Amino acid sequence: MLMRTDPFRDLDRLTQQVYGTPARPAAVPMDAWREGDEFVVEFDLPGVDPDSLGLDVERNVVTVKAARPQLDQSRSMIAAERTRGVFSRRLFLGENLDIDAIRADYHDGVLRLTVPIAEKAKPRRIEVTRERERQAINA
Repeated sequence: MLMRTDPFRDLDRLTQQVYGTPARPAAVPMDAWREGDEFVVEFDLPGVDPDSLGLDVERNVVTVKAARPQLDQSRSMIAAERTRGVFSRRLFLGENLDIDAIRADYHDGVLRLTVPIAEKAKPRRIEVTRERERQAINA
């Protein structure tokens, strides 16, 4: 049977929401990797209405904002462990990314950002030319 009120458990839950735990961090969890000529980041945002998502870019900082609605106060909750309200996470991107070409997709509770690698940062081959063979000067 579940207990309805336990002040120590409520305090513990509040502390976990503010500071997070290794199993459930307070920040929005994310994965990031490089895939060919793109940098990909995925944020876990289950239960978030896509209309509440916001992405802001300023210089090389991307800010992701989302909101999960508050619980209906008329319900007599037995357990309420999912964090509610507004979530925010900042992502500092390197200068080698094309921030003007960021793409964002939200599907099945996962927000995916795809950022192309800037042309200036892509490896390129420089051709070495030979100087014409020097002609001997007859003296």
